Amino acid sequence: MKKKGNILIIDDNEAMLVSLRMLLKNVCEDVQTSTNPNAIPTLMRRKRPDVVLLDMNFGRGINNGNEGLFWLKEIKHTEPDVAVVLFTAYADIDLAVRGIKEGAADFIVKPFENEVLIEKLRVLLPSDGRLSHHDNDTQPLIPPGGGDALQELVRKVAPTDANILITGENGTGKEVLAREIHRLSKRNAKQMVTVDMGAITETLFESELFGYVRGAFTDAKSDKPGKMELAEGSTLFLDEIGNLSYPLQAKLLTALQRRTITRLGGTKEIPINIRLISATNRNLQDMVREGTFREDLLYRMNTICLHLPPLRERKDEIIPLAQQFIKKFSDFYNKTPIAIDDKTRQQLLEYPWPGNIRELEHTMERAVIIGEIGIPHSSLPSSHSSTPSASLASMERDLIARTIHECEGNLSQVAQRLEITRQTLYNKIKKYGL
Repeated sequence: MKKKGNILIIDDNEAMLVSLRMLLKNVCEDVQTSTNPNAIPTLMRRKRPDVVLLDMNFGRGINNGNEGLFWLKEIKHTEPDVAVVLFTAYADIDLAVRGIKEGAADFIVKPFENEVLIEKLRVLLPSDGRLSHHDNDTQPLIPPGGGDALQELVRKVAPTDANILITGENGTGKEVLAREIHRLSKRNAKQMVTVDMGAITETLFESELFGYVRGAFTDAKSDKPGKMELAEGSTLFLDEIGNLSYPLQAKLLTALQRRTITRLGGTKEIPINIRLISATNRNLQDMVREGTFREDLLYRMNTICLHLPPLRERKDEIIPLAQQFIKKFSDFYNKTPIAIDDKTRQQLLEYPWPGNIRELEHTMERAVIIGEIGIPHSSLPSSHSSTPSASLASMERDLIARTIHECEGNLSQVAQRLEITRQTLYNKIKKYGL
C-alpha cells in the first residue's frame, strides 16, 4: 500500500530526531526534522505537513513550556488544519492540557513507547495511509500467549461484542492481545482507538474521552470529538484502567451504561457504539475490597477476563519470540539476522525476564544492533541472582527490576519505594529495557 502523510518533527534532541526518522521513514511519505523551532515557518512552506510533533522546551535550563505554546499558536494561526502533537514530560502534563486547550490535537509523554506514538499518529494522518513496520499488517506482531486454552478463548470471544478485561504484569503483551482481538472481530474495518488511562489527569479526562464543543474553555475555537466518538463502530482500548481515580470511574461508568456521551461544554447527548477492551497490571478485585475501584464498573467491563501469564511461565514461547524479534529488527535496521546457539538458548530460557516480552524485545533489538546476544543479569530475588553486578548501572537495573517484581508492576509504589519520581522511573525503565 502506498505510504501517505507528511510529518514535521521539532525537538532539540538530535538523537531523538534520528530515532524518529528511522521509526517513521517506512510508515509515512515524508519526515522533516529540525532542532531549531525558528525553522518552522520555512519548513512548513517547503512541504506542508499533516502532523507536527513539537517539543515544549528548547532553551537550555528552560522548562516552562512557553516556547512550545508560542510555536503551537503560530502553527495554528498560519495552518489551522495542521494537527500538532506536543512532546511533554510526565511532570508537565498540566502544560499539555493547556496546549490541548490552545489547539493541540494530542500530546505524548516522554519517554514513550513507539507503538503509543504510532497509534496517535494513525488517527491524525490521512486515513488511507497506515503506520506499520511490516508490509503485511494483518498478522499480529506476537502470539497472544498463555497457551492453547487462552488462544481458543480469544477465537471464541473476538467475534462478539463482549467487553473484555485483560490482566497481566507490565510487558506481557496486553495491548498486543487487544489488537489481536480487534483484528479478529467484526469491527476490524476501523482502527482500534487506544487511551492510556495512566497518563490522563482529572482535568483532561472529559475532553480526552468525551471531546469538547467550541467555547467550552479559553481558545476552544472548534468542536473536537473525544476518543469514544472516534471509536464509533470500532474498539476502544483503555490501558492501565486500574490507575483511573474513583471520581472518574463514575463518569466512565455512566457513559458505558447509557451508551451516550456529552461533549465538555455541550448539552447534546451523542450515542456511542463501541466494543470496550480494558487492561491492567493491578488486582482490581483487591482494589474493590479496598474501596479504590468501583465494583459496578468492574462488572461492566469484565464480561470476559483474559489473563496473560508472565514470560517466565511461558518458556516455550521465549525462543520463538526471540527469533521473531530478531527478524523484525534485522529487517528494520537492514542487518544480517543473528543465530541463537545452544548456550544462548539455555541462557534465554533460564533468565526470569522480569520485564516480560517488552524486555525480551529490547534485548533482541540491542542484539541485532551490536551483533551478539547479551543476556541481562538475573533480577529476581533468588539463589542464582547473588552474583555481584559488573557495574553500578547493572546494579541499578537489577534493583529497579527486583522492585518492580516485588511491587507486582505498580509503578507508583516502585517510585515511592526507590524514592524517585515516576518520570525518573520511566526514564530508567526505558534506559534499561525493562
